[in-house]
Order: sequence, then structure tokens, then C-alpha cells
Amino acid sequence: MLRIAVPNKGSLAETAAEMLSEAGYTGRRDSKDLYTVDPVNEVEFFYLRPRDIATYVGSGALDVGITGRDLLLDARMPGAREIESLGFAGSTFRFAGRPGRFTDIADLEGLRVATAYPGLVDAFLDERGIAVDIVPLDGAVESAVQLGVADAVADVVSTGTTLRQAGLEIFGPVLLESDAVLIAGPQEAEGTETLLRRLRGVLAARKYVLIDYDLPAALVEQAVAVAPGLESPTISPLRDPEWVAVRVMSPRRDVNQVMDALYAIGARAILVTEILAARL
Repeated sequence: MLRIAVPNKGSLAETAAEMLSEAGYTGRRDSKDLYTVDPVNEVEFFYLRPRDIATYVGSGALDVGITGRDLLLDARMPGAREIESLGFAGSTFRFAGRPGRFTDIADLEGLRVATAYPGLVDAFLDERGIAVDIVPLDGAVESAVQLGVADAVADVVSTGTTLRQAGLEIFGPVLLESDAVLIAGPQEAEGTETLLRRLRGVLAARKYVLIDYDLPAALVEQAVAVAPGLESPTISPLRDPEWVAVRVMSPRRDVNQVMDALYAIGARAILVTEILAARL
């Protein structure tokens, strides 16, 4: 059986569970369960702290897992590797300090940097030849400068409001653009490719919709230019030989603009359908 590590709690847990369910897997019924088996799909689920998942997978104890790219890099486990971005739980990591004190990360040389991701920050600065004293904290790092524990912080930034409220100013380059990822261990385990295909199918189903419409046959080329689909639209004849029925996949984010453009060309009976699952 494929042994899968899944986040037990936190921002990753709910969406990871939803994706696995949409991919056809049966997970735990009780949020307190730490282990469950899906015999139909031949997988075992182990529910772990997101921060520990890279360690279990990288050591080979488990085959694959869902965690954050930030947590994967912070763990610094040589055996753990990212095999697919899952497109949720996005975050950006930046440096911040007192306004006007820092203009570049080189200004951090020899100073104290507080962070909840010491491995990630240490590796980033080491690659650039900058030596600092890392102050590891378990959250709420924005208070470290005010309390005199550190000279600067490295933390997750969304709008920057929390850092500004703490009297800090963002500086330097982005450390990392992180999101949820599927990771694998040192050995390719049987069933990994099936899991990967299913998760990609879920991502495709969330990204695309199906558009069906009727169109005068003479206008097909114009319509295809608006909505070309992945490979090519499906075009079927109608009872009226001058009309055709068209089915095409289109990005969800643009669907209303595409419908407007198709209608303007001459398409009618335009319908949009959700995609439950896909294999592309």
C-alpha cells in the first residue's frame, strides 16, 4: 500500500483532505484519528504535524506527503523532494526591520534574525554569503525586534499589515514563494503515479469548466479563436445542417468574458458546466 502523510491540522489540513476526497480517496471520519486505511485504493493515511511531514517522507518511513514548500525547505531533509505544486495555501516570505535601518539583506551581516523557519532562512543567507545569528521562535516573530530579542525578522507576509503594526518595514528580496506541495521520498513507491494523476485531475477540474454552445457552422473558426480548448474543441452536427454544437474546456477565471465574446460572434444556448474530475 502507498503510505501517505497528510497534515493533521492547520491551514493545510482542510484543503488537503478536500483534494484527496475529490481524487477518490477515503480519508478519516474523525478529526482525532491519526491513521486510516483506504483498502479500495490501496493507500494508508498518516495524519501528522505539517512541520514533521518532510522528515517522515525524506527518511523513507512514508512514501509521499502533502506539506508546504516552506516546511519542506526548512526541514532540510536530503531525501525529500517536491514533485507537484498543489496550488493552495500560498504565502510569501520577506525580511523586515525597523524603518530606515535596512536597505538590503547585506545589512544583516553579524546581526540577529528571528524566524519560525530557521533552516529556510539560514540556507537562504548562506547561499549569499551572509552570516547572521538565527533566533528560532515558534510564531509571533514580529514582536522580536520590539522586545530586543532580534534586530530583524523573516516571516510570512500577506499584506504586510501585521509587520507595520509592529513598527517594522519590509526590505530586501523575497525569500520564498510558498504553497502546498506533494513531496516524495528517496524511492519511487508504487501508486505514486496514480496519486499524482488524480491530484492533477482535481487541479484541472478546479481550473477549467466546460462550455457548450450552438453556432452557425460558418463561424466556427472565429469561435475557436476565442476558446481554442486544450487540444481542439469538440464539434458535432445539429439537425439544421447550417448549425453545429461545440464543446470546449475553458479556464474558469475567464469564463464570463469568453461567454460574452462567443455570444457577440453569434453563439447561442451557451451553457457552462462544472468538471468533477479530469485526466489530461
